[in-house]
Order: sequence, then C-alpha cells, then structure tokens
Amino acid sequence: MNIQTVNRVQRSFSRSFGTYHGAACQQAWVAERLAQALAQCGAPREFERAFELGCGTGHLTRAMHKTCEFGQLTLNDLMAEARQTAQDHGTGFVEGDACAVAWPKGLDLVASASMIQWLPDPGVLIDRAADHLAPGGWLAISGYGPDQFRELAELGSVSNAPGLIGLDRLRAAASERFDILDVGEARHVLRFADPRAVLHHLRETGVNGRARETWTKSTLARFVDTYAARFGTPEGVSLTYHPIWIVARRR
Repeated sequence: MNIQTVNRVQRSFSRSFGTYHGAACQQAWVAERLAQALAQCGAPREFERAFELGCGTGHLTRAMHKTCEFGQLTLNDLMAEARQTAQDHGTGFVEGDACAVAWPKGLDLVASASMIQWLPDPGVLIDRAADHLAPGGWLAISGYGPDQFRELAELGSVSNAPGLIGLDRLRAAASERFDILDVGEARHVLRFADPRAVLHHLRETGVNGRARETWTKSTLARFVDTYAARFGTPEGVSLTYHPIWIVARRR
C-alpha cells in the first residue's frame, strides 16, 4: 500500500477497534473456517515458529488456539492497538505494514485472515511467505473476492479494498511455490434495516478505510434512496460478503 492508503486504513481501523470484534461477524466466520481448514488438511498440532499477519482483535488467533499450540507465535498488525491481542495471548508483536516490516525467519506457519484484500497485489505477500517458510511449512490465508460489497460497487463507491481477487487468482499466486491443499469461497448476504444501518456496520468494522466520500445532507439522502431502491427487499437491504481462503504447504 502507498503511504496515503496505509494512513487512511490505519485511521479507519483504529477508530473502529473498540467495536470491530463484535461487529465483524463475517470476519469471525472466515477466521473459524480458515482454522478448521488448516486442521482438516492435516496440519500438526504444534507449530514451532508461526507468524500471523493482520491479527486485529484476534479472531484468527483465538480460532487457531482451539486446534493448535505454538512454540513461538508472532503477531503483526498495522494498528498499535492490536498489541493488546498479542499481550492477551502471550506472543510477540510486530507493528506495521505486513509488506514492509521484518518477518521472523525459519517459519513453519504463515497465517492471515481478512487482511490481504488491503494489499494492491496479494500475490506479493504470498511470495514473501514462501521466502520465509521452511520447506514443508504451512500457509493459511483468507481474503475477499470480487463480489465483496457488490452493492456499494454498483453504486460507484471507491471505498472497496484494492486487493479483491478471485479464487483462481489466489490459487495461481500460490501454485508456483506451494502445494495447494484446500481452497474455498462463500457468498454471504447480510440484511440490514436500511442503508444507514449498512453505513453504521461499515464504520463499526472499519472496512470503509479507503472511502473518500464527504457526505452532505443531500448526498447521504441520495445514497439512502438509491441503495434502498436497488437492493431493498421485504427483509431489508442487502450487503454481500465474498470470503475466499487457501491452505497450502511450501515445497
């Protein structure tokens, strides 16, 4: 990410840090799914040296602890507030952009949930993981596909994450240096009472970190009316999540 995007995303997630864990139901779902996939693919019960990128409030950290033990687990996040996650789990912490900070060496697991979509090219991070994993080391990563927040995209929003990629591209990014053990995707449509509730959800989860819109009374009213007209149902207005994930081993 360029420095402007880094700063904007960091501010957005810092503002939402107190509400994120409870509001980010879909991020919690994919973290649990990723940890389950890792275990189902035959991962060892104990990893000697593991590195989790974009730990946030600890959805994946907690999910992995249900099935794994760690000799040394280092957590990373862009936000200083995430240091609390590391303290809660007795682990090391590296603050900063995952593509810029120094990584531990000789890793046997690199894991990340709901972070790679913020990178312009998620393949760069997968390649870096290969550089730092020992042969036979494990990769478990999730992000979001191109249908993520399709409603906002159809209304012309530029707030979406830059690294939304399809499952084929995710598989291709890893296939050169990894043996692919599991890939998957899901589409979950959430329903909200009205478009203002959608905006509230986005603020609470911080996922509007690239948004540059300056709302006025008239632009907000126009957004609410258009969103309701396009995506309203008797059950409420929709918002689509498109999680994707991969589990692989370093050759």
